[in-house]
Amino acid sequence: MTDKKNEEHSCQISRRQFLKYSGAGAAAASTVTVSLFPGTAAAQNVRARVQPYPRIKVAQLSDLKENQPLDFNYPDDHNGSSCMVVRTGVECGGGVGSKRDVVAFSQLCTHQGGPLNGQYKAVSEHRVLGPCPFHLSLFDVRRHGIIVSGQAYESLPQILLEVEGDDVYAVGIMGLLFGRNENVMA
Repeated sequence: MTDKKNEEHSCQISRRQFLKYSGAGAAAASTVTVSLFPGTAAAQNVRARVQPYPRIKVAQLSDLKENQPLDFNYPDDHNGSSCMVVRTGVECGGGVGSKRDVVAFSQLCTHQGGPLNGQYKAVSEHRVLGPCPFHLSLFDVRRHGIIVSGQAYESLPQILLEVEGDDVYAVGIMGLLFGRNENVMA
């Protein structure tokens, strides 16, 4: 009898009761919010802010030798804009040229910004950039700079290229350059 009396005056509720009451409370709160603060729950049309990338000539197709990268800075000359363009001799994701084998990438590791300058390697059909001298991250340039091994967890930013005649132009970046919150700095 004492246990039944204690149960009646207990402030504990079952999981089922908790879920029932909290679901009803959430529904009531959302209804009150929409009616008291009109327009707060509705989506708004907002124009996207698009940051234009410069179009910069980075190489000539006829000057690119297979597996010999050329360094350049993109999208600006600020710190952290070191990039390389290379003719890999094999088709690559995002590649340009007749064989789709010319690609360009940032030369800063996405993990902690380690320099990848001079770290391009071609071994049989593999084309990689790295390992990073900090934590040995390695990136596959045939597959849009995807991480192969190491501490990095993001792909290497790929520089988007266009070809006009014999000229190769950098026109954008796929990914965020290490150490920046925007690729194009004002």
